[in-house]
Amino acid sequence: MMAEQRVHLAKSAIEAYQALDAFSKTVGRVAREHGIDDRLKELVLLHCSQLNGCAYCVRVHADRAARAGLGADELTQLAVWRESGVFTERERAAFELAEAHTFIHRDGIPDDVYDRVGGVLSEQEYVAVSWLAISINAFNRLAIAGRYPVPPRDPNPAA
Repeated sequence: MMAEQRVHLAKSAIEAYQALDAFSKTVGRVAREHGIDDRLKELVLLHCSQLNGCAYCVRVHADRAARAGLGADELTQLAVWRESGVFTERERAAFELAEAHTFIHRDGIPDDVYDRVGGVLSEQEYVAVSWLAISINAFNRLAIAGRYPVPPRDPNPAA
């Protein structure tokens, strides 16, 4: 199957992309300052990317999650976090909030989600996870619209 050539939005409006990239860096700093470590940050970014079907961002954030110390068990269990016992209550609350932001067009942030998540995350953590979800959802849309490629990895990168 041949990949369709699409306008590369990031390259076609570099100033807009640079602003989005700067926004993402600010969100990352805010997340750190609000108590979100790299493990939880990458889990949230990866989960939103999975939900949106963004293969490019899934690859990027799976790699970053592995560098943040996440193992195969956590990475493979993320898609089924509700049925899995490998995540903490705090991580599960972050996933639920990230899902609500990703699917915000359905019901906004429902009161029961707000209350449940707010009973686990501090206000600062709630703010940080919300901004992480908002940021990655923007990047997902950019990569999906542009059909950013995700080629197979070289099985022998050192060769």
